[in-house]
Amino acid sequence: MVNSEDILRARILVVDDSLDNVEVLSMLLNAMGYMDVDGTSDPAAVCGLHLQNDYDLILLDMQMPGISGFQVMDQIKRHGNEDYLPVLAITGNSDLKIRSLEAGARDFIAKPFDSLELEKRIHNMLEVRLLYKQVTAHSKAQEALALQDVLTGLPNRRLLNDRLDTAIKHASRNELSVGVLYLDLDGFKQVNDSFGHDCGDKLLKIVADRLLSTSRQEDTIARIGGDEFVIVLAQINRASDVHRLASDVVRAIADPCIIDGHMVKVTASIGISFYPHNAIAAEDLINYADKALYEAKRCGKNQYLVAGPACSKDVCANDAPGMTVVSASWVSRL
Repeated sequence: MVNSEDILRARILVVDDSLDNVEVLSMLLNAMGYMDVDGTSDPAAVCGLHLQNDYDLILLDMQMPGISGFQVMDQIKRHGNEDYLPVLAITGNSDLKIRSLEAGARDFIAKPFDSLELEKRIHNMLEVRLLYKQVTAHSKAQEALALQDVLTGLPNRRLLNDRLDTAIKHASRNELSVGVLYLDLDGFKQVNDSFGHDCGDKLLKIVADRLLSTSRQEDTIARIGGDEFVIVLAQINRASDVHRLASDVVRAIADPCIIDGHMVKVTASIGISFYPHNAIAAEDLINYADKALYEAKRCGKNQYLVAGPACSKDVCANDAPGMTVVSASWVSRL
């Protein structure tokens, strides 16, 4: 909810081509208790000032030489990042009252104005404006939560699917590849059983941090449930880039950590698929990587496998100690 202190701390801009009028209105607002009041007699500066300061209320004279209040509102609407226009139109022309509202002003007051009426209109406008901002902020927070894993702050499955779809479309237009790494922690259940779920949650956060530090900034790292993570590498030119990342991830996860005084050690098994070589649809790419992950765990864990025509039979080379690469001849064609 919005309280009186919130309203008095709101950011206000007074706009009038007469500097005397700006000073008088600013003094009135200060006398009403408003603590953050700016003023300008240059209508051309209003849009930039609003973009910089995000005013909660703009008291705007509608009849100014050079640039009218209507033109100022048009500039704010064109360059602003929201639909809400926090303008209280001030005019001595009765014909402009309705026109001001139609142009987007939230309310108007006629010149010469009554100070008590002005106070009430400003208070009511600011109350609505601040409530609007609270609702908008809450909505954005809820939207972010709907796209993020609550524990780690990483993208969740929903956002992962959107990012992977976008990566595939970009790769298709530019004749590039996309790599998908499906990762599962070996021994995570034993950590929960031995040290408790709080320790397990802390371990998942550590794993998320290690994945972020190992990956490129443009990669998407998502937690899709339990101890399962997916990494999407967009704009891949060489398969070796994916192999290098997978090797780095396996090494990073295997590094022991201390949690609540306990030495905790897990390893990672990873399955890898490529667009367009395994599949062209996001869901199919994840399924191929998931199957390769299953084989990586079945073949000994703490390694990565690349999905191929028959990944359980085509093991042909060790990329690094404890890491097996599948279908290396096929991968070399990327």
